[in-house]
Amino acid sequence: MLYLITKNFLEVFFVSDRYPMKLKPHVVETVWGGNRLAKEYGIDPQGRANCAEAWLLSTRADASSIIMNSKFAGMSLGKLYAGHRHLFGRKCIGREDFPMLIKFIDALDDLSVQVHPRDSDMAVLQPGESGKAECWYILDARPGAKLYLGFNKVITKSQFAEAIGNNTLMDFVQAFDVKKGDFFYIPAGTLHAIGKGVLLAEVQQNSDTTYRIYDYNRLQNGKPRALHLGQAMDVTDLAPYEVQQQISKTLVSNEYFTVKESSGRFGFSSAANADSFISLVFIEADKASCKLSCETCNEILTVEKGDSIFIPAGLGEFKIEGMCKALVTQL
Repeated sequence: MLYLITKNFLEVFFVSDRYPMKLKPHVVETVWGGNRLAKEYGIDPQGRANCAEAWLLSTRADASSIIMNSKFAGMSLGKLYAGHRHLFGRKCIGREDFPMLIKFIDALDDLSVQVHPRDSDMAVLQPGESGKAECWYILDARPGAKLYLGFNKVITKSQFAEAIGNNTLMDFVQAFDVKKGDFFYIPAGTLHAIGKGVLLAEVQQNSDTTYRIYDYNRLQNGKPRALHLGQAMDVTDLAPYEVQQQISKTLVSNEYFTVKESSGRFGFSSAANADSFISLVFIEADKASCKLSCETCNEILTVEKGDSIFIPAGLGEFKIEGMCKALVTQL
């Protein structure tokens, strides 16, 4: 009898923890950022001069998303991860750090040309650092806007170094014209840059390890931003970048994350099992009609463009009613 009471109590306790959580993003101001996220996606700039990045799903201690509704309202997602690991799923058990970060990025100006290391680049990684694979979904792009990915031909390490030294690097970099709805997966080790006029959503490994290669001789607070040429030379893939054609609504699925695009005139439905949480980032939504609900909780959320919703692992089936489009991400 005691076993049954305890078992039932635990089931009720854990189920009550599981409900769709609307997240307030952390906002980042940068030298290249714009304000389209505030104007078009309802992101609160939080007093910053620009709204270059909105960290929609983040557990960083100094930059965590904040839960806005119901039982955990006001708690940071980082604190939730530390104290309620079961809500993140079996794939997070044993991971000290949350493995993912999701952002919006608004590039009013060009971002630096940079590269991220792989997890296997142990010679350059410092203790506690990890590699960083990422992917980009284009929310919008001004006419002529570009992404820069990899090289336009195979080059040698000495040619790479020479191009950096004589300021001709961009002559060797491959440029891609982009439009709304395009998707790019950027493996760690790929030289890359976001061009001005691009607005995108980024899903990445939860890592800040970035080696800046070229920054257009730009000044920040009167000084050039630091470059990391030695590390970049060690980790950059010198082959051309190849665009992966998408043949389904699954944009990418690998050891780091699975990202899908879900949409519908009347909404869509899905389910969160015990293996992983689900992140919903709404890139389109009719505020007047778009609502999210689930079978196992009483929570009904009104959803609008720009919203980030955390669906706990094990929640079960949920549905979104109303015209919308979302990036659906899980481990």
